[in-house]
Amino acid sequence: MNKMSFLSDYFPFHQKTLNLVIASIMIALVCVATIFFQIPIAVTGGYFNVGEAIIYISALVFGPIIGGLAGGIGAALADAMSPYFIFAPGTLVIKFCEGFIIGFIVYRVHLLEWKKWKIYSIYIIAVVTGGIIMVIGYFIYEAFILALGIPFALVEIPFNLTQLLIGALFAIPASIAIQETYPIKEFPSKKID
Repeated sequence: MNKMSFLSDYFPFHQKTLNLVIASIMIALVCVATIFFQIPIAVTGGYFNVGEAIIYISALVFGPIIGGLAGGIGAALADAMSPYFIFAPGTLVIKFCEGFIIGFIVYRVHLLEWKKWKIYSIYIIAVVTGGIIMVIGYFIYEAFILALGIPFALVEIPFNLTQLLIGALFAIPASIAIQETYPIKEFPSKKID
């Protein structure tokens, strides 16, 4: 049995330029999508955005490393270039973790031989898990690091959950369509029934 390593699966030496280009494009797309549509949340000083969908697509299609980099750097750049710059350090860590976890869950189950309903199930589990990490991360960041307090941080939870839902509704079907049309990431050939 050929044991595959995590880094060589997602950053094979012969494709490092391609992966760097893909990561750069996804970082830019997350940044633009995050800046493009912002609804301020006055209580916490944060905002609702649609960049979540691009983070999910990055992680589901390209894996944990590109998903994490696109989420963390792309969303943090958007925060840094907007009136919400105070969120940039937290966003870098929170969105990196979100994208990485989503991509890692999908990576671990190797979806190559799965039927479509199983792919949807794993994608939903991965996105909800990563999204919950995002919600908890921003709660902790706002309540304790920015010292806004728990009541203020609680106000943003429904907005973050809405971002998760809207991002998932767009990203999961889009990611499956991308993979069916052009299988960008080949998973190990282990069959799962």
